[in-house]
Amino acid sequence: QVQLVESGGGLVQAGGSLRLSCAASGSIFSIRDMGWYRQAPGKQRELVAAITSGGSTNYVDSVKGRFTISTNNAKNTVYLQMNNLKPEDTAVYYCNAAMRPVSSFLFVDYWGKGTLVTVSS
Repeated sequence: QVQLVESGGGLVQAGGSLRLSCAASGSIFSIRDMGWYRQAPGKQRELVAAITSGGSTNYVDSVKGRFTISTNNAKNTVYLQMNNLKPEDTAVYYCNAAMRPVSSFLFVDYWGKGTLVTVSS
């Protein structure tokens, strides 16, 4: 069974740093794109950062210069390095990946269960 498992969330003071990890596991034939979304209380889920299989990256304006997305293709893992965190970064962060299972010819959108990031002022 293909799945994504996040880790690395927690409580941090404003100005601090956290590194989120998301590992894909199971019978995976190929991974196309990976990304991080977040959802704050009372708000819609938004894309924070994304990276293609070719290494192109995209960030929401509010995190540019502070967050960095990267991958370890050998480990099927995507990371989100978050620096200079602000209270408005507080949210549940979800990992997302477009993956093709070995049992399918199609790419499927997968989601992790989320990890909570809380930034105190």
